[in-house]
Amino acid sequence: MDIKRLNSTDADFQSQLDALLAWESVSDDAVFNTVKGILADVRKRGDDAVLEYTQKFDRLDISSMAELTIDADRLKKAYDSIQADQRDALETAATRVREYHDKQKMQSWSYKDEHDTLLGQQVTALDRVGLYVPGGKAAYPSSVLMNAIPAKVAGVAELIMVVPTPDGVINELVFAAAHIAGVDKVFAIGGAQAVAALAYGTESVPPVDKIVGPGNIFVATAKRMVFGTVGIDMIAGPSEILVVCDGKTDPDWIAMDMFSQAEHDEDAQSILLCPDADYLEQVATSMAKLVKEMPRDEIINTSIKDRGALIQVKDMDEAVDVANHIAPEHLELSVEDPMTMAKQIRHAGAIFMGRYTAEALGDYCAGPNHVLPTSRTARFSSPLGVYDFQKRSSLIMCSADGASELGKTASVLAHGEGLTAHGRSAEYRIKK
Repeated sequence: MDIKRLNSTDADFQSQLDALLAWESVSDDAVFNTVKGILADVRKRGDDAVLEYTQKFDRLDISSMAELTIDADRLKKAYDSIQADQRDALETAATRVREYHDKQKMQSWSYKDEHDTLLGQQVTALDRVGLYVPGGKAAYPSSVLMNAIPAKVAGVAELIMVVPTPDGVINELVFAAAHIAGVDKVFAIGGAQAVAALAYGTESVPPVDKIVGPGNIFVATAKRMVFGTVGIDMIAGPSEILVVCDGKTDPDWIAMDMFSQAEHDEDAQSILLCPDADYLEQVATSMAKLVKEMPRDEIINTSIKDRGALIQVKDMDEAVDVANHIAPEHLELSVEDPMTMAKQIRHAGAIFMGRYTAEALGDYCAGPNHVLPTSRTARFSSPLGVYDFQKRSSLIMCSADGASELGKTASVLAHGEGLTAHGRSAEYRIKK
Protein backbone atom coordinates (compact mmCIF):
# COMPACT_ATOMS: atom_id res chain seq x y z
CA MET A 1 0.00 0.00 0.00
CA ASP A 2 1.35 3.38 -1.03
CA ILE A 3 1.42 5.88 1.85
CA LYS A 4 3.61 8.92 2.51
CA ARG A 5 6.28 8.77 5.20
CA LEU A 6 7.20 12.01 6.96
CA ASN A 7 9.79 12.63 9.66
CA SER A 8 9.67 15.64 11.96
CA THR A 9 13.47 15.94 11.77
CA ASP A 10 13.40 16.69 8.05
CA ALA A 11 14.31 20.29 7.25
CA ASP A 12 11.15 20.77 5.20
CA PHE A 13 8.84 18.83 7.52
CA GLN A 14 6.51 21.76 8.25
CA SER A 15 5.99 22.57 4.58
CA GLN A 16 5.42 18.88 3.81
CA LEU A 17 2.85 18.66 6.59
CA ASP A 18 1.02 21.82 5.52
CA ALA A 19 0.88 20.57 1.94
CA LEU A 20 -0.58 17.30 3.18
CA LEU A 21 -3.24 19.10 5.21
CA ALA A 22 -4.17 21.63 2.53
CA TRP A 23 -7.77 21.36 1.46
CA GLU A 24 -9.94 23.86 -0.36
CA SER A 25 -13.68 23.22 -0.28
CA VAL A 26 -14.33 25.98 -2.77
CA SER A 27 -16.75 25.28 -5.59
CA ASP A 28 -15.72 26.19 -9.11
CA ASP A 29 -17.52 28.74 -11.27
CA ALA A 30 -19.73 26.11 -12.90
CA VAL A 31 -21.02 24.82 -9.54
CA PHE A 32 -21.40 28.34 -8.16
CA ASN A 33 -23.41 29.56 -11.14
CA THR A 34 -25.60 26.45 -11.22
CA VAL A 35 -26.43 26.77 -7.52
CA LYS A 36 -27.02 30.51 -7.79
CA GLY A 37 -29.55 29.91 -10.58
CA ILE A 38 -31.35 27.17 -8.65
CA LEU A 39 -31.62 29.31 -5.52
CA ALA A 40 -33.05 32.23 -7.46
CA ASP A 41 -35.50 30.02 -9.32
CA VAL A 42 -36.82 28.31 -6.18
CA ARG A 43 -37.12 31.65 -4.44
CA LYS A 44 -39.20 32.97 -7.35
CA ARG A 45 -41.29 29.94 -8.34
CA GLY A 46 -41.46 27.87 -5.15
CA ASP A 47 -42.92 24.38 -5.44
CA ASP A 48 -42.93 24.41 -9.25
CA ALA A 49 -39.18 24.90 -9.37
CA VAL A 50 -38.54 22.29 -6.68
CA LEU A 51 -40.64 19.77 -8.61
CA GLU A 52 -38.84 20.43 -11.89
CA TYR A 53 -35.38 20.06 -10.37
CA THR A 54 -36.42 16.92 -8.50
CA GLN A 55 -37.80 15.41 -11.71
CA LYS A 56 -34.56 16.26 -13.50
CA PHE A 57 -31.87 15.42 -10.95
CA ASP A 58 -33.53 12.56 -9.07
CA ARG A 59 -35.20 11.12 -12.18
CA LEU A 60 -38.63 10.90 -10.58
CA ASP A 61 -41.97 10.84 -12.38
CA ILE A 62 -43.93 13.17 -10.12
CA SER A 63 -46.47 15.94 -10.61
CA SER A 64 -47.04 17.44 -7.14
CA MET A 65 -45.28 18.14 -3.88
CA ALA A 66 -47.78 15.87 -2.17
CA GLU A 67 -45.97 12.94 -3.78
CA LEU A 68 -42.74 14.13 -2.16
CA THR A 69 -44.21 14.59 1.30
CA ILE A 70 -43.48 11.75 3.73
CA ASP A 71 -46.02 11.53 6.52
CA ALA A 72 -45.53 10.25 10.06
CA ASP A 73 -47.25 6.97 9.28
CA ARG A 74 -44.66 6.23 6.57
CA LEU A 75 -41.84 6.87 9.04
CA LYS A 76 -43.49 4.58 11.59
CA LYS A 77 -43.92 1.91 8.89
CA ALA A 78 -40.19 2.06 8.18
CA TYR A 79 -39.45 1.73 11.89
CA ASP A 80 -41.70 -1.33 12.16
CA SER A 81 -40.31 -2.94 9.02
CA ILE A 82 -36.57 -2.91 9.68
CA GLN A 83 -34.83 -5.84 11.31
CA ALA A 84 -35.11 -6.12 15.08
CA ASP A 85 -31.36 -5.81 15.63
CA GLN A 86 -31.28 -2.64 13.50
CA ARG A 87 -34.20 -1.18 15.42
CA ASP A 88 -32.53 -2.01 18.74
CA ALA A 89 -29.23 -0.49 17.58
CA LEU A 90 -30.94 2.74 16.50
CA GLU A 91 -32.83 2.96 19.78
CA THR A 92 -29.68 2.34 21.83
CA ALA A 93 -27.75 4.94 19.88
CA ALA A 94 -30.60 7.45 20.17
CA THR A 95 -30.82 6.97 23.93
CA ARG A 96 -27.10 7.51 24.40
CA VAL A 97 -27.04 10.57 22.12
CA ARG A 98 -30.05 12.04 23.92
CA GLU A 99 -28.58 11.45 27.39
CA TYR A 100 -25.28 13.08 26.41
CA HIS A 101 -26.90 16.12 24.82
CA ASP A 102 -29.29 16.60 27.74
CA LYS A 103 -26.25 17.76 29.71
CA GLN A 104 -25.46 20.50 27.16
CA LYS A 105 -28.60 22.57 27.64
CA MET A 106 -27.90 26.19 28.52
CA GLN A 107 -30.01 27.80 31.21
CA SER A 108 -31.29 31.34 31.58
CA TRP A 109 -29.81 33.35 34.45
CA SER A 110 -29.90 36.81 35.98
CA TYR A 111 -28.56 38.83 38.88
CA LYS A 112 -28.91 42.31 40.36
CA ASP A 113 -26.09 44.78 40.86
CA GLU A 114 -25.63 47.18 43.77
CA HIS A 115 -28.14 49.64 42.25
CA ASP A 116 -30.87 46.99 41.91
CA THR A 117 -30.41 46.80 38.13
CA LEU A 118 -31.24 43.36 36.76
CA LEU A 119 -28.80 41.88 34.25
CA GLY A 120 -29.00 38.45 32.73
CA GLN A 121 -29.34 36.11 29.83
CA GLN A 122 -32.48 34.49 28.45
CA VAL A 123 -32.02 31.25 26.51
CA THR A 124 -34.57 30.21 23.90
CA ALA A 125 -34.68 27.50 21.24
CA LEU A 126 -34.86 28.14 17.52
CA ASP A 127 -38.43 27.93 16.20
CA ARG A 128 -37.84 25.77 13.14
CA VAL A 129 -34.77 23.90 11.84
CA GLY A 130 -34.11 22.18 8.53
CA LEU A 131 -32.13 18.94 8.44
CA TYR A 132 -30.48 17.91 5.17
CA VAL A 133 -29.85 14.17 4.89
CA PRO A 134 -28.04 12.62 1.89
CA GLY A 135 -30.19 10.06 0.10
CA GLY A 136 -29.94 6.95 -2.02
CA LYS A 137 -27.04 4.60 -1.37
CA ALA A 138 -25.09 7.23 0.58
CA ALA A 139 -27.75 7.60 3.27
CA TYR A 140 -26.64 7.62 6.89
CA PRO A 141 -29.28 7.05 9.59
CA SER A 142 -26.67 7.92 12.23
CA SER A 143 -26.53 11.47 10.83
CA VAL A 144 -30.28 11.79 11.33
CA LEU A 145 -29.88 10.98 15.02
CA MET A 146 -26.85 13.23 15.47
CA ASN A 147 -28.53 16.25 13.90
CA ALA A 148 -32.14 15.81 14.98
CA ILE A 149 -31.78 14.75 18.60
CA PRO A 150 -29.78 17.80 19.80
CA ALA A 151 -32.35 20.04 18.11
CA LYS A 152 -35.19 18.34 19.95
CA VAL A 153 -33.29 18.36 23.24
CA ALA A 154 -32.78 22.11 22.75
CA GLY A 155 -36.53 22.54 22.42
CA VAL A 156 -36.83 23.25 18.68
CA ALA A 157 -40.56 23.27 18.01
CA GLU A 158 -40.47 22.01 14.43
CA LEU A 159 -37.82 19.96 12.63
CA ILE A 160 -38.11 19.65 8.85
CA MET A 161 -36.05 16.92 7.17
CA VAL A 162 -35.24 16.81 3.46
CA VAL A 163 -33.78 13.68 1.92
CA PRO A 164 -33.51 12.95 -1.81
CA THR A 165 -34.71 9.61 -3.17
CA PRO A 166 -32.88 9.33 -6.53
CA ASP A 167 -34.55 6.83 -8.85
CA GLY A 168 -37.01 6.22 -6.04
CA VAL A 169 -34.38 4.58 -3.81
CA ILE A 170 -35.46 4.88 -0.17
CA ASN A 171 -33.32 4.00 2.81
CA GLU A 172 -35.72 2.59 5.39
CA LEU A 173 -33.16 3.05 8.18
CA VAL A 174 -33.13 6.80 7.52
CA PHE A 175 -36.91 6.97 7.81
CA ALA A 176 -36.81 4.81 10.94
CA ALA A 177 -34.19 7.09 12.48
CA ALA A 178 -36.37 10.11 11.70
CA HIS A 179 -39.25 8.44 13.53
CA ILE A 180 -37.07 7.72 16.57
CA ALA A 181 -35.62 11.24 16.65
CA GLY A 182 -39.00 12.95 16.47
CA VAL A 183 -38.66 14.66 13.09
CA ASP A 184 -41.87 16.59 12.40
CA LYS A 185 -42.02 16.78 8.58
CA VAL A 186 -40.11 15.04 5.80
CA PHE A 187 -39.82 15.94 2.13
CA ALA A 188 -38.19 13.64 -0.45
CA ILE A 189 -36.15 16.40 -2.06
CA GLY A 190 -32.45 17.10 -2.17
CA GLY A 191 -29.69 19.15 -3.73
CA ALA A 192 -29.49 22.93 -3.90
CA GLN A 193 -33.23 23.06 -4.53
CA ALA A 194 -33.93 21.53 -1.12
CA VAL A 195 -31.60 24.01 0.60
CA ALA A 196 -33.39 26.85 -1.23
CA ALA A 197 -36.81 25.54 -0.20
CA LEU A 198 -35.73 25.39 3.45
CA ALA A 199 -34.12 28.83 3.36
CA TYR A 200 -36.82 30.76 1.50
CA GLY A 201 -39.89 28.58 1.96
CA THR A 202 -42.31 27.44 -0.74
CA GLU A 203 -46.03 26.76 -0.82
CA SER A 204 -45.34 23.34 0.75
CA VAL A 205 -42.01 23.68 2.57
CA PRO A 206 -42.00 26.15 5.48
CA PRO A 207 -38.94 28.43 5.81
CA VAL A 208 -36.56 27.48 8.61
CA ASP A 209 -34.23 29.45 10.86
CA LYS A 210 -31.20 27.20 10.47
CA ILE A 211 -30.06 24.40 8.13
CA VAL A 212 -27.86 21.56 9.37
CA GLY A 213 -26.61 18.32 7.90
CA PRO A 214 -24.06 17.07 5.35
CA GLY A 215 -24.28 17.08 1.57
CA ASN A 216 -22.32 17.14 -1.67
CA ILE A 217 -20.58 20.16 -3.21
CA PHE A 218 -23.87 21.57 -4.54
CA VAL A 219 -25.48 21.33 -1.11
CA ALA A 220 -22.42 22.82 0.61
CA THR A 221 -22.32 25.67 -1.90
CA ALA A 222 -26.03 26.33 -1.45
CA LYS A 223 -25.67 26.40 2.33
CA ARG A 224 -22.83 28.88 2.03
CA MET A 225 -24.91 31.12 -0.26
CA VAL A 226 -28.07 31.17 1.89
CA PHE A 227 -26.14 31.89 5.08
CA GLY A 228 -27.41 35.18 6.44
CA THR A 229 -30.96 34.44 5.36
CA VAL A 230 -30.72 31.40 7.63
CA GLY A 231 -28.07 30.04 9.94
CA ILE A 232 -26.01 26.98 8.99
CA ASP A 233 -24.00 24.50 11.01
CA MET A 234 -20.74 24.47 9.05
CA ILE A 235 -19.19 23.91 5.64
CA ALA A 236 -17.65 20.49 6.16
CA GLY A 237 -14.66 19.13 4.32
CA PRO A 238 -13.60 15.48 3.95
CA SER A 239 -13.54 13.24 7.00
CA GLU A 240 -10.27 12.99 8.95
CA ILE A 241 -8.61 10.89 11.59
CA LEU A 242 -5.32 11.48 13.39
CA VAL A 243 -3.97 8.66 15.54
CA VAL A 244 -1.28 9.33 18.12
CA CYS A 245 0.23 6.02 19.22
CA ASP A 246 3.12 5.07 21.48
CA GLY A 247 3.82 1.92 19.48
CA LYS A 248 2.18 -0.49 21.91
CA THR A 249 -1.25 -0.98 20.32
CA ASP A 250 -1.95 -3.91 18.00
CA PRO A 251 -0.95 -2.57 14.56
CA ASP A 252 -3.98 -4.24 12.98
CA TRP A 253 -6.23 -2.12 15.21
CA ILE A 254 -4.53 1.09 14.14
CA ALA A 255 -4.59 0.10 10.47
CA MET A 256 -8.34 -0.49 10.63
CA ASP A 257 -8.86 2.77 12.50
CA MET A 258 -7.09 4.52 9.62
CA PHE A 259 -9.34 2.71 7.14
CA SER A 260 -12.46 3.73 9.06
CA GLN A 261 -12.04 7.25 7.67
CA ALA A 262 -10.33 6.39 4.37
CA GLU A 263 -13.33 4.33 3.26
CA HIS A 264 -15.60 7.40 3.33
CA ASP A 265 -14.23 8.81 0.08
CA GLU A 266 -11.03 9.42 -1.85
CA ASP A 267 -10.49 12.82 -0.20
CA ALA A 268 -10.69 11.53 3.39
CA GLN A 269 -7.51 11.79 5.43
CA SER A 270 -5.84 9.29 7.79
CA ILE A 271 -2.61 10.15 9.62
CA LEU A 272 -0.59 8.27 12.25
CA LEU A 273 1.96 9.92 14.57
CA CYS A 274 4.45 7.75 16.44
CA PRO A 275 8.08 8.06 17.62
CA ASP A 276 8.81 4.38 16.83
CA ALA A 277 9.92 3.92 13.20
CA ASP A 278 9.62 0.12 13.38
CA TYR A 279 6.06 0.37 14.64
CA LEU A 280 5.09 2.70 11.79
CA GLU A 281 6.28 0.03 9.36
CA GLN A 282 4.32 -2.63 11.24
CA VAL A 283 1.18 -0.56 10.74
CA ALA A 284 2.04 -0.13 7.05
CA THR A 285 2.34 -3.92 6.76
CA SER A 286 -1.03 -4.38 8.48
CA MET A 287 -2.63 -1.88 6.13
CA ALA A 288 -1.29 -3.66 3.06
CA LYS A 289 -2.63 -6.95 4.42
CA LEU A 290 -6.04 -5.79 5.65
CA VAL A 291 -7.00 -3.58 2.71
CA LYS A 292 -7.49 -6.73 0.63
CA GLU A 293 -10.43 -7.63 2.89
CA MET A 294 -12.19 -4.28 2.41
CA PRO A 295 -15.15 -4.01 0.00
CA ARG A 296 -14.20 -0.34 -0.55
CA ASP A 297 -10.53 -1.14 -1.15
CA GLU A 298 -10.19 1.13 -4.19
CA ILE A 299 -11.47 4.14 -2.27
CA ILE A 300 -9.24 3.31 0.69
CA ASN A 301 -6.15 2.88 -1.48
CA THR A 302 -6.74 6.21 -3.22
CA SER A 303 -7.41 8.05 0.05
CA ILE A 304 -4.32 6.62 1.75
CA LYS A 305 -2.11 7.27 -1.27
CA ASP A 306 -3.24 10.86 -1.87
CA ARG A 307 -3.85 12.18 1.66
CA GLY A 308 -2.63 9.62 4.19
CA ALA A 309 0.66 9.66 6.07
CA LEU A 310 2.81 7.87 8.63
CA ILE A 311 4.72 10.50 10.58
CA GLN A 312 7.68 9.77 12.83
CA VAL A 313 8.06 12.29 15.63
CA LYS A 314 10.89 12.67 18.15
CA ASP A 315 8.78 11.84 21.19
CA MET A 316 5.24 11.98 22.53
CA ASP A 317 5.58 15.63 23.53
CA GLU A 318 6.28 16.53 19.92
CA ALA A 319 3.37 14.31 18.88
CA VAL A 320 1.09 16.57 20.95
CA ASP A 321 2.54 19.67 19.30
CA VAL A 322 1.98 18.24 15.82
CA ALA A 323 -1.52 17.10 16.75
CA ASN A 324 -2.42 20.61 17.90
CA HIS A 325 -1.14 22.02 14.61
CA ILE A 326 -3.20 19.52 12.60
CA ALA A 327 -6.34 20.25 14.68
CA PRO A 328 -8.05 17.07 13.47
CA GLU A 329 -11.72 16.23 13.24
CA HIS A 330 -11.15 12.90 15.04
CA LEU A 331 -8.15 12.37 17.32
CA GLU A 332 -7.31 8.95 18.75
CA LEU A 333 -4.87 8.90 21.66
CA SER A 334 -3.81 5.26 21.60
CA VAL A 335 -1.36 5.60 24.47
CA GLU A 336 -0.79 4.40 28.02
CA ASP A 337 -2.06 7.53 29.79
CA PRO A 338 -4.55 9.20 27.43
CA MET A 339 -6.20 11.35 30.11
CA THR A 340 -2.96 13.22 30.80
CA MET A 341 -2.25 13.67 27.11
CA ALA A 342 -5.79 14.85 26.40
CA LYS A 343 -5.28 17.78 28.78
CA GLN A 344 -2.53 19.02 26.45
CA ILE A 345 -4.76 18.91 23.36
CA ARG A 346 -6.11 22.34 22.45
CA HIS A 347 -7.51 21.70 18.99
CA ALA A 348 -9.59 18.63 18.07
CA GLY A 349 -13.20 17.95 17.17
CA ALA A 350 -13.46 14.79 19.27
CA ILE A 351 -10.80 13.04 21.35
CA PHE A 352 -10.93 9.25 21.62
CA MET A 353 -8.86 8.18 24.61
CA GLY A 354 -7.15 4.83 25.08
CA ARG A 355 -6.40 1.77 23.01
CA TYR A 356 -9.95 0.41 23.19
CA THR A 357 -11.75 3.57 22.05
CA ALA A 358 -12.18 3.24 18.30
CA GLU A 359 -13.33 6.37 16.49
CA ALA A 360 -16.12 4.32 14.90
CA LEU A 361 -17.88 4.14 18.27
CA GLY A 362 -18.24 7.90 18.21
CA ASP A 363 -19.73 7.78 14.73
CA TYR A 364 -22.66 5.72 15.92
CA CYS A 365 -23.43 5.25 19.55
CA ALA A 366 -20.95 6.58 22.12
CA GLY A 367 -23.12 9.64 22.74
CA PRO A 368 -21.17 12.77 21.73
CA ASN A 369 -22.04 14.26 18.35
CA HIS A 370 -20.30 13.01 15.22
CA VAL A 371 -20.83 16.29 13.35
CA LEU A 372 -17.36 17.76 13.87
CA PRO A 373 -15.16 20.56 12.53
CA THR A 374 -12.88 19.50 9.67
CA SER A 375 -9.99 21.02 7.69
CA ARG A 376 -8.28 22.47 10.79
CA THR A 377 -11.38 24.44 11.79
CA ALA A 378 -11.23 22.76 15.20
CA ARG A 379 -8.87 25.65 15.99
CA PHE A 380 -11.94 27.89 16.33
CA SER A 381 -15.09 25.76 16.21
CA SER A 382 -16.76 22.92 18.07
CA PRO A 383 -18.88 19.81 17.52
CA LEU A 384 -22.56 20.24 16.72
CA GLY A 385 -24.58 20.30 19.90
CA VAL A 386 -27.63 21.57 21.72
CA TYR A 387 -26.05 25.02 21.87
CA ASP A 388 -26.33 25.24 18.06
CA PHE A 389 -30.11 25.15 18.40
CA GLN A 390 -30.39 27.63 21.25
CA LYS A 391 -29.83 31.37 21.21
CA ARG A 392 -29.21 33.94 23.91
CA SER A 393 -30.90 37.28 24.57
CA SER A 394 -29.35 39.76 26.99
CA LEU A 395 -31.60 41.02 29.80
CA ILE A 396 -31.30 44.54 31.22
CA MET A 397 -33.79 46.18 33.59
CA CYS A 398 -32.70 49.34 35.42
CA SER A 399 -34.06 50.62 38.66
CA ALA A 400 -34.36 54.40 38.97
CA ASP A 401 -31.09 54.53 40.89
CA GLY A 402 -29.42 52.20 38.41
CA ALA A 403 -30.53 54.25 35.41
CA SER A 404 -29.20 57.39 37.06
CA GLU A 405 -25.79 55.91 37.83
CA LEU A 406 -25.34 54.17 34.46
CA GLY A 407 -26.63 57.27 32.69
CA LYS A 408 -23.71 59.33 33.98
CA THR A 409 -21.19 56.94 32.45
CA ALA A 410 -23.16 56.48 29.23
CA SER A 411 -23.48 60.25 28.79
CA VAL A 412 -19.73 60.81 28.90
CA LEU A 413 -19.03 58.00 26.44
CA ALA A 414 -21.84 59.02 24.07
CA HIS A 415 -20.70 62.63 23.81
CA GLY A 416 -17.16 61.37 23.37
CA GLU A 417 -18.35 59.50 20.31
CA GLY A 418 -20.26 62.50 19.01
CA LEU A 419 -23.66 60.81 19.45
CA THR A 420 -25.73 63.52 21.09
CA ALA A 421 -29.08 61.71 21.08
CA HIS A 422 -27.50 58.75 22.83
CA GLY A 423 -26.18 61.08 25.51
CA ARG A 424 -29.46 62.96 25.95
CA SER A 425 -31.43 59.71 26.13
CA ALA A 426 -29.25 58.54 29.02
CA GLU A 427 -29.26 61.98 30.68
CA TYR A 428 -33.06 62.13 30.90
CA ARG A 429 -32.87 59.30 33.47
CA ILE A 430 -30.23 60.95 35.68
CA LYS A 431 -31.61 62.11 38.98
CA LYS A 432 -31.26 65.87 39.52
